Amino acid sequence: MEYQDTPADPSAYLPHPVQPYCTGCDRTPEEIEEYVVAASEDDTTPSAWVRAEEGTLNPATGHFLCTDCYIKAGMPSGENGRGGPGRWVAP
Repeated sequence: MEYQDTPADPSAYLPHPVQPYCTGCDRTPEEIEEYVVAASEDDTTPSAWVRAEEGTLNPATGHFLCTDCYIKAGMPSGENGRGGPGRWVAP
């Protein structure tokens, strides 16, 4: 076995994050004003903000509902929802 001069690149083998999008309106966080504003206030990107803060985000799929779509969907909650007790996440 030979000595490796350069360290391995973790991005080559770590799972890559899925691009989040709202399943109600089929928009990415970069296309939704509320996330653009929130991200700029936190000095991050809209997608990173959604990954860190959006309660309806399903991290396995990247699906979430923006506020308008969440309201249109009847503001679902989960007694024993997919996200755990009392938390609903997008399928």
